[in-house]
Order: sequence, then structure tokens, then C-alpha cells
Amino acid sequence: MSSKAIVNGLLAGLAGVAAMTLAEKIEQLITRRPDSYMPAHTLERLLKLPHKPDEERLYLNWAMHWGQGILLGAARGLMAENGFRGPVGSFLFMNFRLLNDQIQENATGVGAPPWKWPLDEQVIDLTHKGIYAFVTGAVADALIPGPPAPPVVRPGWTVGVRP
Repeated sequence: MSSKAIVNGLLAGLAGVAAMTLAEKIEQLITRRPDSYMPAHTLERLLKLPHKPDEERLYLNWAMHWGQGILLGAARGLMAENGFRGPVGSFLFMNFRLLNDQIQENATGVGAPPWKWPLDEQVIDLTHKGIYAFVTGAVADALIPGPPAPPVVRPGWTVGVRP
């Protein structure tokens, strides 16, 4: 585990959360869906802060939205360093991000399991988390060298020796 992979992962997470936020704002212009304050509600509960109206939670919302996206990028940086790269690595990371959100939202009692959401909300959330994960992954993979390639092993061969 290298600190360089963690730092570059944080940068990748910043790029990913910026891309996700831009996509959310474009989607909201089209769907007219209001801002979600789920990040603020979750952080408020995690920190045991007094309940406030949503219009007073903007900075708390940003702290959780951006903070989580940046911090989780460190995990994707470590994944890239250890060979979990490309689309498969990003797909695995997307699931890690979704799991992170669901554990926090449901453990604090502010969220509901996704299968109880309307279908359109499920699609929107998966799309935005996918954008986050794949942009984070592309940046992490570009910034962080992976491990040396393993030797090619095919049926009838021994490791590194052709028949």
C-alpha cells in the first residue's frame, strides 16, 4: 500500500465526484428533480447534530457529498495499484460506493433500501454512481501504475514456459 496511490486516488475521487455532480445538475435540469439532502441528513445523524431544515444544510450536504466522493477515491487508488483496473475495477468500485451509501443511510435511519425506491430513482442513482465510479477509475488508472503483468498461462503450458 503506497501513500502515492492513496493521494492519487483522492485526486481521482475529486474528478469522479465533480463529474457526478455535473451529471446530476444536467439531469436535474431535464427531470426537474430537486436537490437531494440525503447526504446532509446522513452526516447530521452520524455526527449527532441537531435536526435543521434542508435550506440550512447546504454546507453539510456539500461536505458529505464531496467528502465521501474524494475519500472513497483512495480505495480506488489502492485497487488500481493492486491490479483491479479498467472497467472491471470500476464496476467493482461502483458497487463499493453504493454499498457505502446504503450502509450509512440505512444504519442512521434516514434512507430506505433501494428496492423500496421508485424505479426511476434507482436508475438515476445507479447512473450517477456509475459516472462517479468510472471517471474515478479512469483517472486512478491513468495516475497509478499497476502491478507487473502476471505471466501468461494457457492450457498445456507451465508458468512462463511454452511447450
